[in-house]
Amino acid sequence: MKTSRVKVQYAKTHLSALIASVQRGDEVVIARGDTPAARLVAVEPPAERELGFVAYAVPESFSDPLPEGELSAWEVGA
Repeated sequence: MKTSRVKVQYAKTHLSALIASVQRGDEVVIARGDTPAARLVAVEPPAERELGFVAYAVPESFSDPLPEGELSAWEVGA
């Protein structure tokens, strides 16, 4: 990995080339004068999501009526 340091004006006029360089694995530091202001690095691709990773089985009793005590706790003004 190569690190390049460029000034803001250069970055503005050569942004496409700098992005191509970053996509090849390089890093670009953009400076205002002699002070580093930003770092241009490649974005990591999103990780593959595994289907069923957080699988949850809905219990058979899910749709059963709530017991009277619990039902009254959910009612407004109870």
